[in-house]
Amino acid sequence: MNEEVKNSCVSASDFVRVDRGMDSDVIARPSISYWKDVWRRLKTDKVAIICMVYLLIVIAMAVLAPLLSQYSYDSTNLSHLNEGPSAAHWFGTDQAGRDLWARIWVGARISLLIGFGGAVVPMIVGTLIGGISGYFGGWVDMVIMRIIDVGACIPDLVYITLIMLFLGAGPGSIVIAIAISGWMGTARSVRGRMLQFKNREFVLASRTLGGSGLHQIFSSILPNILGQQVVSLTSMIPAAIFMEAYLSFIGLGVASPMTSWGQLAQTGQKVFRQYPYQLFIPGVIISVTILAFYLFGNSLRDAMDPHLRN
Repeated sequence: MNEEVKNSCVSASDFVRVDRGMDSDVIARPSISYWKDVWRRLKTDKVAIICMVYLLIVIAMAVLAPLLSQYSYDSTNLSHLNEGPSAAHWFGTDQAGRDLWARIWVGARISLLIGFGGAVVPMIVGTLIGGISGYFGGWVDMVIMRIIDVGACIPDLVYITLIMLFLGAGPGSIVIAIAISGWMGTARSVRGRMLQFKNREFVLASRTLGGSGLHQIFSSILPNILGQQVVSLTSMIPAAIFMEAYLSFIGLGVASPMTSWGQLAQTGQKVFRQYPYQLFIPGVIISVTILAFYLFGNSLRDAMDPHLRN
């Protein structure tokens, strides 16, 4: 028995030293921040880059093109009524002889302003209310959620139509109308995420150290749901642009001589059979811009998903 034990003993000569060099403990991949990693993954997506470049071009044209155009968006010329696209008027003229190139890009200012305002304002309001509801709970949560339940029973179009009739046509009225009807969905989403995070260890640590409720919401919880809200924002912007186009199309949006993409489409559909370019051009720009926002949002969602990190 002792001999078997002796034969089974392991000695130092049975091991071979492996020398991996001085760089064996060096991390092969450098550590980068979350947002830098998101950008690293996003810029490898060709669809995202194409959409981002297109949107930047549209924003730049909305800012610069009206300033560089020799025509004013609201100046009429009765000798150039309903002219097709030409070297003098790249997008043609409308029923009042106004240059459609200048009107398209002035309309882009209004539509993009409404798109961003109609997305950012309800996002901020919904995030604040949803965060308070989910964190404090109790009667606060009950009151807020019952208000949202009642408000969600009424279609958004009813809110927006009544508000537009009360406040009148204009970009500010449209943003207010979209914000009043759009914050409830964001509040519900943020409340659910708040309930998920408020009992995590890092929140309990902040509470133990004496952090106030608002401090825990803004410093510990909201940064962890910011990524999801950014992705939601990219889908709310085109929704607001489409809503502006719809309101202008039914006559509740921006009033002439001020213009927007929806107002141009509404004007163009009246003479669509005789002059199809007056509807086709703003319609294509609206469609492509909305599609670019949605595709960029999908790519951004994938880039911010930690499960897809490689």
